[in-house]
Order: sequence, then structure tokens, then C-alpha cells
Amino acid sequence: MVDLVLASQSPRRAALLQQLGVSFTQQAADIDERQLSGEPVEEYVARLAWEKAATVQARVGDGVAVLAADTTVVLDGQVLGKPEDRFDALAMLARLSGREHQVLTAVCVRLGAQVEEALSDSRVQFRGLDREQCEAYLLTDEPWDKAGAYGIQGLAGAFVETLVGSYSGIVGLPLAETWDLLRRVGVPTALDGSADSHE
Repeated sequence: MVDLVLASQSPRRAALLQQLGVSFTQQAADIDERQLSGEPVEEYVARLAWEKAATVQARVGDGVAVLAADTTVVLDGQVLGKPEDRFDALAMLARLSGREHQVLTAVCVRLGAQVEEALSDSRVQFRGLDREQCEAYLLTDEPWDKAGAYGIQGLAGAFVETLVGSYSGIVGLPLAETWDLLRRVGVPTALDGSADSHE
């Protein structure tokens, strides 16, 4: 069986990957995540996922499969990354209030020279939020390490009126695409009948 490394320390991505019933370890990639000048958003998230996977594979060797992902929130063509401070987070939530935004998650799986990639594209409609509601949310620990200053799997799920696309992709790892990529490189999941679903 091919060993698998998740190129992320995210507990959310780890929990999602565990749902597929695969055994894996985790390593942080620690790359420069800044968007290049003029770089299209889709290419940006795909590049980061590719670089994360390549960075960790250089450490663990070609005989180990490495899975990496990158998630970004996009509004009016602009990337909303992780908030730098309270004022930045408040500004992001104010911009998202009452609007539809895009959430892109790129996934990359590498095994030696084999590289498999996928992109999940979802749309999220926020309800209108007042400043008091935004301020209350910022008193929690949820917004600070998440693109767009919110986590749909937590309290901010109450902000979402509708979504079209992949819920797991919005959280950080689209399961349908991830399952396909793992199968392509020979990493079995519980759905393939040969992985330990209790891992």
C-alpha cells in the first residue's frame, strides 16, 4: 500500500481526509502563499497546491504519495486571504455581507513523477450582516486562520443562505475530487474496499 502524507497541519483538512478512511501523516509545507502580480485566481490556487505537494515530496521522497490543497475566497475577482487583524477581518465580513462569493479549492496529489490535480469551484450566498453580528463573530477564534475570515463549518454556517458546489471543498478539501485523485495514484480508501475505515 502506498504511504500518504497530507501537506498541511490543518485539523479541518485532516478530519475530512479521515472521512475517506485512509491512513496518513501530516507535514506543513511552509511556502510563500502570496499571489503573483497579474496571476489569475484559478492558476494561483492550483500553483499553491502544486508547490505545497512538491515541497513535502522533496522531503519524504518519490515513493510516498503527497496530498496538498489550497482554498481561497474570491469576491469581485479579488482574493480574500486570511485576515491580518481584527480590522481586516471586519472589513472582509462587511464586504461578504449580503453578497455571493466564490470559494476555490485546488487539490494536488504527487507520487514520484505522477502529478494529479483538480479544482473545486463553489458559490456561497451570505445573508446580510450588521456590525454587531460581525463583532460578535470576531470574539470567537474561528476567523483568524481562514480565508475570507470565516469558517462555514462553525458559527459562520449561520451566515450562509445558500451554496452551490462542494461543502467539503469550502471547508478545505473537496472529497469527491480527492477520492478520484487518490485512486489515480493507487491510494485506496474505505470506498475502494481495501482501506481500514477505522483509521
